Amino acid sequence: MKILIVGGDGYLGWPTAMYLANRGHAVTVVDNFHRRLWDLEIGASSLVPILSLQERVVLWERISNKPIGVEVGDVTDYPFVEHVFKKYDPEAIIHYGEHRSAPFSMLSRHHAVLTQVNNIVGTMNILFAMHDLSPDSHLVKLGTMGEYGTPNIDIEEGFLEINHNGRSDLMPYPKQPPSFYHLSKVHDSHNIMFVCRAWGLRSTDLNQGVVYGIHTDETALDAGLATRLDYDDVWGTVLNRYCVQAAIDHPLTVYGKGGQTRGFLDIRDTLRCVELATIYPAAPGEYRVFNQFTEQFTVLELAHKVADASTKMGWEPMIENVDNPRVEAEEHYYNAKHTKLLDLGLEPHFLSETLIDHLLETVRRHSSEVNRRLLYPTHSWKAGRHSGG
Repeated sequence: MKILIVGGDGYLGWPTAMYLANRGHAVTVVDNFHRRLWDLEIGASSLVPILSLQERVVLWERISNKPIGVEVGDVTDYPFVEHVFKKYDPEAIIHYGEHRSAPFSMLSRHHAVLTQVNNIVGTMNILFAMHDLSPDSHLVKLGTMGEYGTPNIDIEEGFLEINHNGRSDLMPYPKQPPSFYHLSKVHDSHNIMFVCRAWGLRSTDLNQGVVYGIHTDETALDAGLATRLDYDDVWGTVLNRYCVQAAIDHPLTVYGKGGQTRGFLDIRDTLRCVELATIYPAAPGEYRVFNQFTEQFTVLELAHKVADASTKMGWEPMIENVDNPRVEAEEHYYNAKHTKLLDLGLEPHFLSETLIDHLLETVRRHSSEVNRRLLYPTHSWKAGRHSGG
């Protein structure tokens, strides 16, 4: 297939590009490198060094002899999007081209507006390009489980049957997004669902949990093909932060009581889920939703799992509860369905199988590069204190 990967320089975009190119697809990646600039803005960086996109592509092609095309530009610029669609006529568009950080979206008015413009406008441009130039193409859009919030009922996969006053209908599952970032994803979902209905486009919305790991079959070929590992309080994930803290004998910082429950999955499962959604596309006019995760943990359970695994490595981890900078329920019901990708053939990897060999061993090798300043939360969501413009 001719596949366009928007956000192809990112944490997931780059491994996805190699994964699909390795399976014979004609892959082109698009990026504007803003993610690297935002690292400079907050003074953070990937724990694992990463090459530029162009350097990685050259190295990949030398090792694999399988090309990856590159287009540098911003998808909020419609003439650029139009140029890319006319040049490549994609059959599938895998859309990672949005920033993924709830904390970043809550830093200030400026960051909230940037989040909404970058994420929503970019997606709108892609939808119009599909309508005008590639109406038979299929959009595989990376959403987030955070769209649902933490309702006191089971979370279905995108839709919920409603019975009201003797009538019933299948309706989009109610959304309770906890940040401006998550709100941007909800707006995306509504826009995409509308154009599938109005224009007959087709799309798969992958509501993804928290992804962990950086090791795939392709990144293992050479250190220069690595993807990023973020651990700071703005871009880092909770599991990455715990692993880094354990490696440098720093307390594992649990936000609040630690009862916050989320879905998690291995990066290799993300790649497989995206592949399954791509090779088994939605029908014309269909908007479908897959909940993309394999396991659920509270953040306190996750801390204990990291602590137990760290002890087996000879470390002496401690757990520390710190004030929660976020506005979220710290104890809540959480039961999300996630069967559709399993039905398509996903065979999951589980955290217990990969935590020591992959994550902890990786951070141990790079522990001398850890910036301790980044390990405690420095920005509160509660009062809009960081006006920043």
